[in-house]
Amino acid sequence: KEYELGTSDEFWMKHKGSPFPQVAEAIQESIEEIKSKQEDIQKMKSDLGLAGDAEAESALSSLSLTDNTAKLTSTMTDLPKLLEKKKFIDMHTSLASSILDYIKKRRLDVFFELEEKIMSASNLDKSIMEMINDPETGTPDDKLRLFLIYYLCTDNCTDAEFDQYSQSLEEAGCDLSALTYLKRWKSYSMIERKNFDFNQGQGMTTTKSVSMFSKLMEKSSNFVMEGVKNLVVKKHDLPITKIVDDIVEQKTGKYNDDYKYLDPKILRGGDNMPRMKTTFNDAIVFVVGGGNYIEYQNLTDYVKAKNTGSTLTAKRVVYGCTQISSADQFLLELKRLGSEM
Repeated sequence: KEYELGTSDEFWMKHKGSPFPQVAEAIQESIEEIKSKQEDIQKMKSDLGLAGDAEAESALSSLSLTDNTAKLTSTMTDLPKLLEKKKFIDMHTSLASSILDYIKKRRLDVFFELEEKIMSASNLDKSIMEMINDPETGTPDDKLRLFLIYYLCTDNCTDAEFDQYSQSLEEAGCDLSALTYLKRWKSYSMIERKNFDFNQGQGMTTTKSVSMFSKLMEKSSNFVMEGVKNLVVKKHDLPITKIVDDIVEQKTGKYNDDYKYLDPKILRGGDNMPRMKTTFNDAIVFVVGGGNYIEYQNLTDYVKAKNTGSTLTAKRVVYGCTQISSADQFLLELKRLGSEM
């Protein structure tokens, strides 16, 4: 089944960049709001004598014409909007239910939690090997992605451990071409991964822990949450957002100094061109190669966090890239690079 999401859908426009648990909670709140308004309309019908019973006729006889007219006018005004909202919420409920089924089927909540803990160097409550060897958990690509993240974020993986993980991944049905490429890339790369500390949020000023799914688990919900973990995740700036923040805020340090500074007002200066001390409000960020919606949304959230004061200092960031890559497309590119080695 296909749905068309557009600008006429207020729910989509408001939540299109929100994580799934927040979307599910917002849907549940909208469903409860619509249900409450439907009950109000039903009660009003009874009060106006439209229900057809003796009690309704008695209530009608005690109402004035002015009361009737005001209530009918209000209902006629609100009902089309309510029906339109219900149509969109029913659509989003269907979409969210399908997504939730995939989360349960592939145990994506468990993968997500482990990946967050790996990137923040936290203790894991379940081993990587256990996830790889569990036939009921995830697809081969899910398991491969998990290990790739672990491998890139740790410096403690010995050759013997690497071979053991590779064997388990191969037995789980994974194509190891991507791993072959990343192993070569990691051995040559000069990138200091520790510079990109996921525990430090600059643009958002603080790292926030957010409890996911908790509201849906605490009360009756249209979504069956059984078997889904109540996740506590951290909101943080991605590396590209930290780079943008350093440059636009003219911070001295590890990111800003690595980028070429050009000023069209200064004809000569070379490598020692004097920098402006004022901050920038506009930035164009272009990734040569694959970009993704996660980076775009992280920059959007950064701008929102910054733009809480005067409009004179409001930040505007445009994000572009050679191509937008989904998780599967990016993994396919890594496999292709690995197979060509």
